[in-house]
Amino acid sequence: MKIHTTMPERLNLYFRKELEISLNYFLNKDFSSSWHHLERAHILGQPYPFHHTLVHWKMLLFGFKIKDRREIIGQIPRLLVGGIKSFVGEIPVGNTGGANVPPLKSMEITEELNRIIEENK
Repeated sequence: MKIHTTMPERLNLYFRKELEISLNYFLNKDFSSSWHHLERAHILGQPYPFHHTLVHWKMLLFGFKIKDRREIIGQIPRLLVGGIKSFVGEIPVGNTGGANVPPLKSMEITEELNRIIEENK
């Protein structure tokens, strides 16, 4: 088991870019594309406690902004536990982080994101 505390800077650039893209789509009211990039940020940040928690915070805010009760309720436990799970290395790899998927379900990572992760460890 590997404990991650700090995201490598090169990977952090991709993580921050996904958050930036998500925000831009949100501001243009393209909520589906905005959410997609939050999910991508979640996959990239999931092994790192701070980044994992930050994405769940942004997902919770997203739920509030679009008035999605299911997402709000689903994000609260993820927000409280996600970072801890990252710290102890017990994450469901590839999970996209939304309330629309079981919180402990591992999922396949796209080739593109897998390449980004592998090349920027």
